[in-house]
Amino acid sequence: MTPISHHIPDEQIDAFVAGSLPQAFAVVVAAHLSMCDACRARSEAVEMLGGALLDRLEPARMSEHARARTMAALDVVVPSTKAIGRSGIYPAPVVEALHRQPPKWRMLGGGIRQQILLSEKSGSLRLLYIPAGQSVPEHGHGGLELTLVLQGSFADSEGRFGVGDVETAHGEIEHQPVAGQGEPCICLAATDAPLRFRSLLPRMLQPIFRI
Repeated sequence: MTPISHHIPDEQIDAFVAGSLPQAFAVVVAAHLSMCDACRARSEAVEMLGGALLDRLEPARMSEHARARTMAALDVVVPSTKAIGRSGIYPAPVVEALHRQPPKWRMLGGGIRQQILLSEKSGSLRLLYIPAGQSVPEHGHGGLELTLVLQGSFADSEGRFGVGDVETAHGEIEHQPVAGQGEPCICLAATDAPLRFRSLLPRMLQPIFRI
């Protein structure tokens, strides 16, 4: 694997550590952190800083009801579950989003496939399969999009993205990603708004494919 050169923005890592990132984006960040030493070190540093700040806070007295609930929770037996690990090209957070099952691809056209893993008001999460040399229709963005490469590569006006790289796209970016030669490109993409396609056919099919 070539070195990772496109990383998660710091503000996204900070929000992930704070637990304020929407679930769709949190899965992309968690998957990238499992692949990228530099971003994982950043997240661990933020966690340590947060812990140090908590240590400086004045302790607050718990109410009797809160104390009783806490003590009762200690007696609850939590069933053991098998730890989720990486499977092939899919990091553990993606395996969990897939419910430990192989992807169930749905054709979009031109050999491109997708599986929607999560669809909420706060964001959607999907896997994309793009055949080698195939391009995605040109589009812009109504919000934020994070795209993590799990296999192969793609290139667009923002550069080349290989395994482990993340492209951050927003309202100012219009692009037409093209999968690299060789093996198909498989990506994990999170968005918080529908894409803005320039061509008529993708716009017509957009409600059906939920992209």
